[in-house]
Amino acid sequence: MNLCLVYMCLSGISSFKRKGTVEKMMNVLGAPDVAREFDVAHSVVSRPWKLFKTTGICSRRHGGGRVRSTTPTEDRYIVLSAKRNRRTTAQQVANQFLAASGKQISRKTVARRLRGGGLYARRPLVCVPLTRQHYTARLQWCREHHNWTEQDWACVLFSDESRFSLSSDCRRQLIWRESGTAYRPENIQEKDRYPTCSIMV
Repeated sequence: MNLCLVYMCLSGISSFKRKGTVEKMMNVLGAPDVAREFDVAHSVVSRPWKLFKTTGICSRRHGGGRVRSTTPTEDRYIVLSAKRNRRTTAQQVANQFLAASGKQISRKTVARRLRGGGLYARRPLVCVPLTRQHYTARLQWCREHHNWTEQDWACVLFSDESRFSLSSDCRRQLIWRESGTAYRPENIQEKDRYPTCSIMV
């Protein structure tokens, strides 16, 4: 018998268990005993085994389902469109794809293709606009204090304050970015924290 065919047909269990299953089946153990020992359904063992015994061929059939609406080249185009403008929405990407290729795809299809390309919808990291002088001053302060001991910091009094803005900012705008890239410049939105009236507490 062709052990490779039987080995490949038992795809309902792990590769290590498949090998052991084939060996036990070849040792004339019944399918119920094999299924019970490997803690799998009886059909996982019996169906492909019966098919192999009757036809001599046992290959896994290709799964059904809808045909993909986009090609790999079109998938790369969708990901590239989102990277060019990370603040565009999935519907806008779908509209751009329709204008470029003449093929209509749904917003959910765009979202799936972007997830397949490693892009996820996340809120952008918000920071205040910093000038070159700000960067220089902060770097100098860090270099002056990075050798401080715990005793040095014990002599420092930390205080905090809260500012309540009278304007609303829901931050509903999302961007497309890869995991672990929140602090890259293209994923940061510079914004004055309180451009309107506010109350300091």
